[in-house]
Amino acid sequence: MQDCLFCKIVAGEIPSQKLFQDDDITAFRDINPAAPKHILVIPNRHIASINEASEQDQSLLGKLLLVANQIAEQEGLAEEGFRYVINTGSNGGQTVFHLHLHILGGRQLGWPPG
Repeated sequence: MQDCLFCKIVAGEIPSQKLFQDDDITAFRDINPAAPKHILVIPNRHIASINEASEQDQSLLGKLLLVANQIAEQEGLAEEGFRYVINTGSNGGQTVFHLHLHILGGRQLGWPPG
């Protein structure tokens, strides 16, 4: 999508602190972190939300989680713990309508979150 912020980050049109990128997935630091470590992991192909993912996206979604695990380990979060969040729709807190998984860690995270 031409106006999608995250599609522009994937394409390199908007600068970001990328931690990972391959043909399918990109991971970068959130510019407004909600925790000491706050990383976004996204599919490179535009999928507006998890609700729009289809059966054909099954392997891509699995890879999204595996890359997130790799990033959490790389960032030193695996031992102490971390949280994954996927916000869906306006009421779910989604503000950028390109599927993205938040990795949050580096401090004690409370529950319930919101």
